[in-house]
Amino acid sequence: MLSFLTRSLVQRLFLLVIISVIAHSVVHLAPGEPSQVDPSNPRMKPEDIARIRAAFHLDAPLYLQYAYWLRDLFSGELKSFKDSQPVLPKIARRFLNSLPLFLCATLIVWSLSFPTGIHAALRRGSLYDRTTTFTAYTLISIPGFFLSYLAILWVVDTFNVPVIGMKTFGMENAQPAYRWMDRVWHLVVPSLMSAVGGIAILSRYVRS
Repeated sequence: MLSFLTRSLVQRLFLLVIISVIAHSVVHLAPGEPSQVDPSNPRMKPEDIARIRAAFHLDAPLYLQYAYWLRDLFSGELKSFKDSQPVLPKIARRFLNSLPLFLCATLIVWSLSFPTGIHAALRRGSLYDRTTTFTAYTLISIPGFFLSYLAILWVVDTFNVPVIGMKTFGMENAQPAYRWMDRVWHLVVPSLMSAVGGIAILSRYVRS
């Protein structure tokens, strides 16, 4: 078991390195270069462009730029080209927003996929089996953004409540219980929409 976990961890780390190399290389395939922030800006002087190129190591060979990028990333010195602010705090803030959504969606997928798939497997050929199969393939076929758009319209028209963002505007001074319920409510629609595809696919695997 330990060897399996170690081998899996090494494989995923190796895959992560390959993805980072590809992502870093793809950026350089785009037309133009990062130092050309706004060529039409009259305040952008040649010395400003030279300072930008030096700060982001743009004159170094590609493999050295990758090495500098890794060094700055793991040392916390990697900064945004847009506002020169460290990127790790920005990633952390967005990760903390995505983590509850991921956990809720995963919980919904696992809670519904296994009962649905097992029940269909025990009653192969029944009306329930055919209905869940048709529903699963329908949900797989419908684009997620379109289904989410319909869900947002239905929730807003039916319940007349906000669904955009992580919280309702003006709830900052509300009691903790109300803020908590507001946060949970804003997780409902995104979690369900994120889980729909997973439920449809995983329930078919369980059924098979």
